[in-house]
Amino acid sequence: MFRMWCKLFDDRGHLIKDTVIKNADSDLNRTRKIFAAIHDACYEFDLAEPIWLDSNVSEFQRHSKVRFTKDNFVEDIEFAYMEIEVIEED
Repeated sequence: MFRMWCKLFDDRGHLIKDTVIKNADSDLNRTRKIFAAIHDACYEFDLAEPIWLDSNVSEFQRHSKVRFTKDNFVEDIEFAYMEIEVIEED
């Protein structure tokens, strides 16, 4: 089972919303599971999906965790940042 924790934080670092997205599809590779989980979380939070910058990619590759700030979103956001973290992998 693949699980990813998606969280929204305010400018004081307080958790506003969170969700855990699960994916048991063994036909998908890790990258596709990550993008599917982000898609599902953004749908649940009623957000546009963030844009991956090079710094996000390298941070995620090192820690399986990354923050998306206002620079990663095309539209204005009502929170300071969104953090995603892989908490379980197949």
